[in-house]
Amino acid sequence: MDFADELRGDDPVCSPSHYQLVLPTGEDVEAIDIIRAVLGEQGTVAYCRGSALKYLLRAGRKDISPESQDLRKAAWFLTYCAQLLEAINHED
Repeated sequence: MDFADELRGDDPVCSPSHYQLVLPTGEDVEAIDIIRAVLGEQGTVAYCRGSALKYLLRAGRKDISPESQDLRKAAWFLTYCAQLLEAINHED
């Protein structure tokens, strides 16, 4: 099991249904898995930092999204980023 699996759950922050995809092979993936495959590890770290910043900046400012949800999303991206960095550093 990948460390990203540990962050996933059945809620709109950890595993939103609109980010879950089924590949033609039948494999279930999430958008973050494809982002990581395309951008590589360092690119994904940068993406996660940017996404966390986006959610922190918009928290409490978007009518359709509660402030707490945006803060949880920022935390999810920071946790994913930290775990990815730990995995990268462990490989060195």
